[in-house]
Amino acid sequence: MHLLEQFFGCGRVGRHDRHDNHREAMYRFTVRRLADLSGRIIPFFEANPLITAKRGDFDSFAAVVRMMEQGVHLEVGGLVRIAEIAETMNRHQPSRFLESSEAIRQPSQFDI
Repeated sequence: MHLLEQFFGCGRVGRHDRHDNHREAMYRFTVRRLADLSGRIIPFFEANPLITAKRGDFDSFAAVVRMMEQGVHLEVGGLVRIAEIAETMNRHQPSRFLESSEAIRQPSQFDI
């Protein structure tokens, strides 16, 4: 995992204690900076496409990152679009943002 950190020149490897039926901790490589995702991670996987069922999730993820680069996430309508995309990813679980009545009721600072 640390080789990923070195290869991409970004991100962090961290321990994630599991709370399921596994006895050992899990380690994960996490990249949080939008610039690193759009400038390093996404281009790598576009040049070296996944050949698994996760390909569609990656394409959705890349679309969300591009939307965020354009500032779409700064508006309620943009957040709703991103949440709808997120619902189609991984295990197709409902977005917590779309379920939350608080998120819907609260006026955004950008609505003013």
